[in-house]
Amino acid sequence: MSSLSARILDVFNEPGCAKNADKSEADRKKGCTKQPKPGSAAGGCAFDGAKIALQPFTDVAHLVHGPIACEGNSWDNRGAASSGASIWRTGFTTDMNETDIVFGGEKRLYKAIREILAKYDPAAIFVYQTCIPAMIGDDINAVCKAASRKFGKPVIPVNSPGFVGSKNLGNKLAGQALLDHVIGTEEPDYTTPCDINLIGEYNLSGELWQVKPLLDELGIRILSCISGDGKYREVASSHRARAAMLVCSKSMINVARKMQERYAIPFFEGSFYGIQDSSDALRNIARVLVARGAPEDLIGRTEVVIAREEARAWAKIGSYRPRLAGKRALLITGGVKSWSVLAALQEAGLELVGTSVKKSTKEDKERIKQRMGQDAHMIDDMAPRDIYKMLKGAKADIMLSGGKSQFVALKAAMPWLDINQERSHAYMGYLGIVNLVAEIDKALFNPMWEQLRRPAPWDGIAKHGHPNPMVLAQTDGQAAEPPALLEVSRRAKRVCLCNTVDRGTIEDAIRLHGLTSVDSVRLHTNAFGGCCRSRIQDILRAMSGSQPPAMQQAAE
Repeated sequence: MSSLSARILDVFNEPGCAKNADKSEADRKKGCTKQPKPGSAAGGCAFDGAKIALQPFTDVAHLVHGPIACEGNSWDNRGAASSGASIWRTGFTTDMNETDIVFGGEKRLYKAIREILAKYDPAAIFVYQTCIPAMIGDDINAVCKAASRKFGKPVIPVNSPGFVGSKNLGNKLAGQALLDHVIGTEEPDYTTPCDINLIGEYNLSGELWQVKPLLDELGIRILSCISGDGKYREVASSHRARAAMLVCSKSMINVARKMQERYAIPFFEGSFYGIQDSSDALRNIARVLVARGAPEDLIGRTEVVIAREEARAWAKIGSYRPRLAGKRALLITGGVKSWSVLAALQEAGLELVGTSVKKSTKEDKERIKQRMGQDAHMIDDMAPRDIYKMLKGAKADIMLSGGKSQFVALKAAMPWLDINQERSHAYMGYLGIVNLVAEIDKALFNPMWEQLRRPAPWDGIAKHGHPNPMVLAQTDGQAAEPPALLEVSRRAKRVCLCNTVDRGTIEDAIRLHGLTSVDSVRLHTNAFGGCCRSRIQDILRAMSGSQPPAMQQAAE
């Protein structure tokens, strides 16, 4: 493990990391390593981080050396998309057993590599080290080197056993594997003055394809994307790019910095989330490329494309902004999305009540302050019970987060939208902001939420199963309806017949949002029909209490 320990220290001794740069020389040599604690890998171990960072390379076979559970738990857990080969979605594992633990698993690994090459003939094989083979001393570097020499195909060792640290460490170890064994090993068929690398971009839900047409229009070629929809040969020849854009600095800063040192490829950090950030990213790409020898008219052509796309995007989200104005959002994600998605939400007219910075860098936090002010509510680590209280107390109208937090929002009966890697919608670029705003609107104004917040019919029933209080009144010799059932029947009466909106939905919206006019009620419900105006007016008068009907009509 000495070589792995040295590798980890080297990965964390990162001059490009602001946090590391602020340390003393002695502390910097120690790196950022901490003794792992039980449960510290709950958000993903180092193996998981390496796998999700490299698996979007689509023409590569990803072989997990370890028990089958490691592959089963990590398979297809990132919603990346491919425009070509699909072998990356096939799960390969050596499925180590007790015998392999006693006698070693190197022979099993070699046989697995041989079988994959014979049956699938991938461009390369990435071999991932997991905890058990690392602890028993399997030398995957030697096996991969021997297999590559024997079969004439690249076999890349990725030394990232889960016990060495968190998912973020695994991201960096994956990047280091590319630097050590892949980048610079092949040459592209040709180069252009406008070749760029995208680093830390994973093409979630195919969102890279919403930006690529704009780059193609400008004559900018993505020489390599690391790793969304990436190909092995592209990353192997990525050292010939003229510039690079770093999308997620938390995971791949070591790749961008070392490529700058080794191959003189300048890089900048940018984002394609939101209108302004997308425009800034395109401008920076053009600026850096022109400085490296691209045609000078690239900057002017970029401004023309930006003006056109901004006008289209603002026109499309314009109809949503009045509906979203004043709505409050809680952003629980971290990393680059803590500020990039924040900008997109502000452009949609939403108010941010807080954003998570658990995985954010110092630069990320500075960008948040620029967008939200110096008093920005940045959340380091909010417990689920605190998120629940915040949502239940109506301090936020919607939460955007990863899938593991969705049940907190659902328990609080508040709208939730997936913004992390499991999402099924693309939110990047000018088209992406329109998609994001549309999905937020659907979530906020889904009539399900009003129905979900109503008291259940059995809330008025005592534990022993009888009406509570007991119904004693008699009508025509028969027992009267229980009060709870009468209330359900009253609230179920239709107000808007054409859109089937009932009285309970209208009343709940009025109470929840303090509505005072017919138009505001229609904005918060699906009661848009011409049949319901007078009925909504009657409900508003009935609920206004002390306000005379004449004043209510004047207010409307």
